Amino acid sequence: MAGTSGDGVDAACVRIHGTGESMQVHFVAHFHRPFPRSLRKRLLATMAPSETTMEEVTRLHAALGDAFARVAVESIAALPQHHRPSAIGLAGQTVCHLPGNRSGRTATLQLGDPARVAAATGLPTVADFRQSDVAAGGQGAPLVPWTDWILFGGSSTPRVVQNIGGIGNLTWLPTNARSCDVIGFDTGPGNMIIDGLVAHVTSGRQTMDRDGRRAARGRVLSDVLAVWLEHPFLRKKPPKTTGREVFGRAFVTAEIDRLQATSRSPDDWIATATAFTARTVARACRQLPLRQPTAKPEHTAKPTRDNAGPKELIVCGGGTRNSTLVSMLSAELPGVAVRPIDAMGIPSQAKEAVSFAMLAAARLDLVPANLPQVTGARRPVILGAVYLGPK
Repeated sequence: MAGTSGDGVDAACVRIHGTGESMQVHFVAHFHRPFPRSLRKRLLATMAPSETTMEEVTRLHAALGDAFARVAVESIAALPQHHRPSAIGLAGQTVCHLPGNRSGRTATLQLGDPARVAAATGLPTVADFRQSDVAAGGQGAPLVPWTDWILFGGSSTPRVVQNIGGIGNLTWLPTNARSCDVIGFDTGPGNMIIDGLVAHVTSGRQTMDRDGRRAARGRVLSDVLAVWLEHPFLRKKPPKTTGREVFGRAFVTAEIDRLQATSRSPDDWIATATAFTARTVARACRQLPLRQPTAKPEHTAKPTRDNAGPKELIVCGGGTRNSTLVSMLSAELPGVAVRPIDAMGIPSQAKEAVSFAMLAAARLDLVPANLPQVTGARRPVILGAVYLGPK
């Protein structure tokens, strides 16, 4: 997995038994490798909105494929023989995601040549997960709600699984959720605006607010926050997805003048961005539709009604390492237990990689793994294409 933050590759090894709803997942190991600085610089320069060339996109597709292949080979070599994998799931690096509307279908692009991973490891490599959902009229994202349902959907506690990567996305799992009960969508920015502001004020010397220290020193600029909370994306109803095109470099650049006019302290800016993420997540949780029309023909039963709302927020992704952000989330959601996913046996940084391992297994088992009510697709579809390594 390589997320919208563009900081590197997370690989997870999991042992999977059963198929579909009966899938049982046992976490084995996690490996993280940062991108080389030069590769990350090229990657961020290519991510939309940006001006680049087809030559650079093509070269980056190959370079990322080689980077993913190196991480796969190194990770496999570090595992004991009885944990050597039989297949690989490769999410790829999203460099442009343009959600569809009435005038056109979604367009999305992930780089990182999966054939190079298959060739380097000799293992079947499943990739291109989003395209089949897009072809069926969906937005190709978010895809992890299906895996969240498999992992955490059988609880008597109504809960939300909230990923805070570059972008934030949630999965709503009411009590004893069935697949037709699951709701998922992007909540807005995760770490993206925070990281962008840190990079701006340090001239690129730092790329994140480590442990939320800068935000803890600053004060939230309420007037700026109020303006940001009127962003059009936040008023959209699910299905909805977003990305760097909306909340990336262009957003940060456009807001610098407003921030400077309100406060001369960069720590105040970063505190405000942190509060923006916390507030958008909390607002999404409070406004969750507790009754979701089911997609047909996959289900005929009516979705369950759960008037309690979420009682638990399971947080994963890089945002869990920002203690100021997590504290803000807890303050925004009184009565909701905020828990890191680590407490449930999966390291936070490994969660997305675990999910794509599960999606790869579903593809090899020929099990549809999109949720049409989440992505907007017309029907359930099998996700991913299989690239075979040398015999």
